Amino acid sequence: MSEQAPEISTQYLSFLLAGEEFALGILQVKEIIEYDTVTRIPGAPMWVRGVFNLRGSVVPVVDLAVKLGLPPATVTKWSCIVVVEVNLGGEQLVLGLLVDAIGQALELQPAEVVPPPSFGAPVHVDYLLGMGLPAGEKKFVLLMDLDKVLSSEEVLVASTLRTEAEEPVQEGPVQEEPVQEAEAPVREEP
Repeated sequence: MSEQAPEISTQYLSFLLAGEEFALGILQVKEIIEYDTVTRIPGAPMWVRGVFNLRGSVVPVVDLAVKLGLPPATVTKWSCIVVVEVNLGGEQLVLGLLVDAIGQALELQPAEVVPPPSFGAPVHVDYLLGMGLPAGEKKFVLLMDLDKVLSSEEVLVASTLRTEAEEPVQEGPVQEEPVQEAEAPVREEP
């Protein structure tokens, strides 16, 4: 008689975004904080809400709704920043994800996760690991693949914003580039 290996469940943190329930693998989540002061960085991509101070570190905040092609998140008293770690070329970077509200911790068995459909999902299906249907529930939870949502180039852009925000502003005279004057047209006398 052969023994089957026990099915290994996976834990997720669910959150609400534009009326849909999404979830991230709990191991990617460092902490959840209340949405507070976020400083907008001029020239940042639309999906970067700005940066905030996390115990002395400058952390970029991604408006996950905009990144997923949904309308920008509206900040309410339930809005939170989910602080996550992403891997960029072997280096761990910390980012904040703006979400509408935090849901719950879910534990899903492999049998409760199905592949995403090729159509009908509110976000691009390449951004999903699958769809979870917790026992006793009727509605699916969309399981996000954070590494695909935030490509390495985008993470690099966000980390550059973090670095630029940490650099002190140089005080003093501004050196201007010399301006070349256009030659005035020569006017001939009649």
